[in-house]
Amino acid sequence: MAVAGGFARVLPLFECRSDPDFSTGSEKFNSGGNRFTGKANSFPICGSFNGLSSSLIFRFPPNFVRQLSIKARRNCSNIGVAQVVAASWSNNNNNGGVPNVSAVDSAAASTEIEIDEVGAAVGVNGGASKNNNNGVQLTGLAALKASFLCSDGSIAIHAGERLGRGIVTDGITTPVVNTTAYWFKNSDELIDFKEGRYASFEYGRYGNPTTESLERKISALERAETTLFLASGMCASTVLMFALVKKGGHIVTTTDCYRKTRIFLQDYLVPNMDITVTVIDPADIDGLQSALDQNNVSLFFTESPTNPYLRCVDIELVSKICHSKGALVCIDGTFATPLNQKALSLGADIVLNSATKYIGGHNDVIGGCISGSEEVVSKIRKLHHVLGGVLNPNAAYLFIRGIKTLHVRIKQQNSTALEMARILEAHPKIARVHYPGLPSHPDHDIAMQQMTGFGGVVSFEVDGDLHTTKKFIDALKIPYIAPSFGGCESIVDQPAIMSYWDLTQDGRAMFGIKDNLVRFSFGLEDFEDLKSDILQALATL
Repeated sequence: MAVAGGFARVLPLFECRSDPDFSTGSEKFNSGGNRFTGKANSFPICGSFNGLSSSLIFRFPPNFVRQLSIKARRNCSNIGVAQVVAASWSNNNNNGGVPNVSAVDSAAASTEIEIDEVGAAVGVNGGASKNNNNGVQLTGLAALKASFLCSDGSIAIHAGERLGRGIVTDGITTPVVNTTAYWFKNSDELIDFKEGRYASFEYGRYGNPTTESLERKISALERAETTLFLASGMCASTVLMFALVKKGGHIVTTTDCYRKTRIFLQDYLVPNMDITVTVIDPADIDGLQSALDQNNVSLFFTESPTNPYLRCVDIELVSKICHSKGALVCIDGTFATPLNQKALSLGADIVLNSATKYIGGHNDVIGGCISGSEEVVSKIRKLHHVLGGVLNPNAAYLFIRGIKTLHVRIKQQNSTALEMARILEAHPKIARVHYPGLPSHPDHDIAMQQMTGFGGVVSFEVDGDLHTTKKFIDALKIPYIAPSFGGCESIVDQPAIMSYWDLTQDGRAMFGIKDNLVRFSFGLEDFEDLKSDILQALATL
C-alpha cells in the first residue's frame, strides 16, 4: 500500500447503512485510528462473513462534493466525478470527524485465517492448521472483508475492491480519484497525521485511493504482503535496484534478459555507483554459487521466463542458495503473470511485473509493480516517494479493469501458444521453437514444477536468414509488428530489427540474438485464424 506509515486515507465522518441482505444492525463507525487491523494487502479466501455486513454505503459530508450540481450528483460517473456516490450525506461531525472502527475491528481481531497455495482455508480463529510453505496469515478486518473469494479468477475480479477499497461507494467499479493532494480540516488534524494518529496520503506522490485498490488486487494475486505500483516496468526495475543495492554492491543477473535492464546495469549502475555485476546462464547454479562465494552479493535479479528465449530459473533453488549468503532474490515475472507462477511462494523476496503487458492486457496503459514483504518493499517505496514515477490514477483504473479479465485471457493465451508451439516445432520451415511448455525446451522440467501455464509468447527461429525471416513477418496479416506483448491483439517482432538493429550481426550474436529469431505474442483472436495466418506466411518462403 503506497501510504506513508501504512495508513489508508480516512475521510471526515461517514454515516453508513448496511446492505439489507447482510445487515446485522449493529455495526457502526465511531472514533479514529487505522481502519484496517490486518495487512492491508492480504489476499482473500473462502470462509464465512461472521455476521459482518457485506457492503457499506457511506454518506459523504456536503463539503466533499459541494461544487457539484444536483444533476451531477445524481448522474455521476466513475471517471468524471469519482468521489460522489449515489447516497445522501450528513452534517453530523461527532468525534472530531474521524471514523471509528472499534466495533468492526473488535469482531475482526478475533478471526485469524490461514490459506494454502490454492486459496483454501486451512486454519480459522487461531486453531491448529496444517503446515505448508505457501500459507499466509490473514488477521482482522482484511480477513473478513472478502471471505467469499476462493480462486485466482475470483480474486482478480474482486480483491482490493469489494469491501476493500479506500473509498466505498455503491458503484460496482472503483472510482478514479484525480487529486494532487489531500486536505486537513485544521492544524491539529495535520499534527495528528504527522504523529501517526490520523491516516492520510497527504500528497499525490505518496498514494492514491484508486492506485491503492489496484495494489491490493496485485498483492492478492501474488500472495504478497504489499505491492507498490509505478509509472512503468523499467521505472520499477530501476528504483528497485537503486533502493536495494548500495554503492559498491554486487548484482547477479542472467544472460537472457530485457535489453534495457542490461543497459541500465552496464551504463548507469556500474560506472556511476561502482556496482559490479556477474552475468550467468539461467541454469548455471554453479556460477551463481561461485558469484555468491566470491562477492558480497546484494541482489539476484532475473526474469523467469526470460526475454526472448523464455528460459526458466529454478526459483525455489536459487532462493535457498541466495538466502544462505544474505542476498535478496527478485524475479521479473512479466512473461509468467501472477496466475501462471507464484514466485513469492517459491521463495523469492520480490516479484516485479511490467503491468503494461498481460496485467493491463489491452495495449493501452503503461505501468509496473513490485510485490513482496512490507520490510523489503518499504525500502523501495521510500525512494519512490522521493524520485516520483507515480502511476496516474486513470491508468490505475485501466489496470483494475484489465485484471478482471486476466484469468480468462491467460487461459486462452496459454492454450493458443502451446498448440501453436507444437505446430511450429513440427513445421519444416521452422528451425527451432523456444517455449517452456515443450519437452524440447531446456528448462521444461523446471517450468512444469513451478508454473501452471506457460504464457502467450512463443519464440522461434525461421529456417533462413534475416531477410527470409523479415519476409515471413511481413506476410502475416493478423499480428501487429510492435515492441510489446500480452495484449488482446497478437503482436510479432524480429528482435534483431526491433531491439538490436543498432548493433552489427556480431554484436547481436554476443547477446544471443539470432537474425532469424521471431517473438510472437498470441492475443485473443480465434485459434484457427491465427494458425491459418502463420501457415500461409510460412508458405510464402
